[in-house]
Amino acid sequence: MITLYGFGRVHPKVIGETRDLRVEWALEELGLPYRVHPLDHTGGEFDSPAYVAISPFHQAPVIDDDGVVVAETGAILLYLAEKAGALPADPVARIAVVQWSFAALTTVEPPVAMIQLTDLGGLPSGTEQRAALVSWARRCLGGLERRLDGRTWIAADDFTVADILLATVLRQIRRTDLLADYPRLRAYYDRALARPAWQRTLERYAERLGVTVADIP
Repeated sequence: MITLYGFGRVHPKVIGETRDLRVEWALEELGLPYRVHPLDHTGGEFDSPAYVAISPFHQAPVIDDDGVVVAETGAILLYLAEKAGALPADPVARIAVVQWSFAALTTVEPPVAMIQLTDLGGLPSGTEQRAALVSWARRCLGGLERRLDGRTWIAADDFTVADILLATVLRQIRRTDLLADYPRLRAYYDRALARPAWQRTLERYAERLGVTVADIP
């Protein structure tokens, strides 16, 4: 059985923002049996020698699939999709899923994550700095808006792990109005988060963190 090392205790400000949500959503979508090994981030468990041995950057999530240990959310999701037979067999379609997974994490997420960190107080705030990040983010969002013209999902006709990665990246700016100018992208985001597997993920995550789904903004 797959063991997901995720958050069991974390600073209240970041409940609902942690990246183990991405992996648990994938596990729910793919129907793979798993258990969660919750870690106390505030209590220093991420720095324990046992955990650092499988997580070189002291981060979560990590999975252990009967001895196959994988870190980094993009790598984990692609591994899980491969294991579940959920990657397209056609090489062109397959590389599209890989491409858009990387795009979500390496092109779209940097400005989006920094906007979120700024708004949550994790980075120094400044009007000019935030405006520059918004401009950067808008270039990315515009590209996604064009990509979604006539498409339901970002990489393929069916929902894939690339959509999990992109939707959870976009979720970081849900408290802003940045998606308002991109109707296709906004509809895509709403469509992704309406999936039953995401709702199950939120419920299980909330239970693990000792909160209710309503407590997760």
